[in-house]
Amino acid sequence: MAANTTDEHETDRSLGNFAALKTSIANGDVAEVKARLNGKSLDKLEKDYLIDLARLSGNSEIVDVIEATPES
Repeated sequence: MAANTTDEHETDRSLGNFAALKTSIANGDVAEVKARLNGKSLDKLEKDYLIDLARLSGNSEIVDVIEATPES
């Protein structure tokens, strides 16, 4: 098995963070969502997906947090 390169490691970490962010949204954990998005930017597709997920969970505060996150 080959060792992970830095790019692969970053992708793995990024996917893990994205999964944790989705879980936080589904759980309605506003503080965790804020902490995970603090200082981060999202590409448009990710941002739109997370906004839809937050709307489905019925949490307008999380929607506002995601909408305030800059796009990359």
